[in-house]
Amino acid sequence: MAKYNFDCVIDRHGTAAAKIDRLDAVFGRHDLTPLWIADLDFAVCPQITAALQKRLQHPVLGYSEASDAYWNAIIDWNRHRHGFEIDRSELAFVPGVVKGIAYAVNFFTSRGDTVVIQPPVYTPFRTVVEGNGRKVVENPLVATAEGYEMDLDGLERLIEEHHPRMMVLCNPHNPIGIQWSADDLARLASICRRAGVVVVSDEIHGDLMLEGRPHIPFLSVSDDARAIGVMLGAPSKTFNIPGLVSSWMVVKNPELRKPYYEWLEANEFSAPVLISTIGAEAAYCNGEEWLDQMLEYVQSNIEFVVDYLAANIPELRVVRPQASFLLWLDFRGLGMCQKEIMNLLLDKAHLALNDGTMFGSQGAGFARLNVGTPRCVLHKALDSLKTAIKGCEDEA
Repeated sequence: MAKYNFDCVIDRHGTAAAKIDRLDAVFGRHDLTPLWIADLDFAVCPQITAALQKRLQHPVLGYSEASDAYWNAIIDWNRHRHGFEIDRSELAFVPGVVKGIAYAVNFFTSRGDTVVIQPPVYTPFRTVVEGNGRKVVENPLVATAEGYEMDLDGLERLIEEHHPRMMVLCNPHNPIGIQWSADDLARLASICRRAGVVVVSDEIHGDLMLEGRPHIPFLSVSDDARAIGVMLGAPSKTFNIPGLVSSWMVVKNPELRKPYYEWLEANEFSAPVLISTIGAEAAYCNGEEWLDQMLEYVQSNIEFVVDYLAANIPELRVVRPQASFLLWLDFRGLGMCQKEIMNLLLDKAHLALNDGTMFGSQGAGFARLNVGTPRCVLHKALDSLKTAIKGCEDEA
């Protein structure tokens, strides 16, 4: 068994890495440790790189067709990893999960229609809806002592009042890292089916379950879910290959699927790209050991952050994730407004974290930290944060 080294610090400058090259544009300065965009700072599983290199050694890069092996890799992975059965006819390629959401918004809704989201949630859930002339209606998550939960009673009332055509679900949830229970997903599906609401479930973090928890695909929970659900998945977050842009969707209900997939095909939205299929197939067929070791490392990074904050910055609270490499940090114990929190992070600690309010107004007092980085980078970042906070206290 190979042992992968996640402690290696890799210089990503000069590689068109958005995490680095967009610092000035997003944060107004470039001298920041980038702990924001949700990709990993780890070397890709070598079997993926080898598969790409082998294909690129061939002198012809013509029109390509996705092989049966590619589709079977997705099907076999979901069966093996999640106990989720997919028929080939139910599966389609998507050039990115956000694009998949956009396609569904454009096909299943019309301009002026309402779409439900559950903030604080991944920013494109709002921007894709509003950018395509639809209206967002919010069914906010409810904060609890342990984290957050869905307000399903509120969802029923919201649907009765606003008559949405679609709901965009995040499962597991980003930025909080919650894997929703089968019971909650089934009730959500029942509520939405009765009202004729299509549910688009973003499950891009579904392979990144922590501490041995199972992922629960939305389409697996009930007949209601299968009747109204469009599920989106990808190897991109899982294997750190978002640059290959290889995502996929599953629609179980043939009445929903047939016209939608015909529309996608007619517009060539579902036409796979050569390197996307090669990278995804190699990942699903040969990357599981790499993934398991990476998740162990990420879990240890989470524990490191929790322990460090408890010992050094007890005012900060971590909402423990059940999935993914993203931490939802609660800064409210510092008694600062959101602007002061971001000034602390950017101007004093020189750290680039996602502003909590980009996920909705419910994110005030929070920031999102990406711990998918070598431990030494994380340790240095937390030391910088500790020093910055002490400096603020001394000034006060």
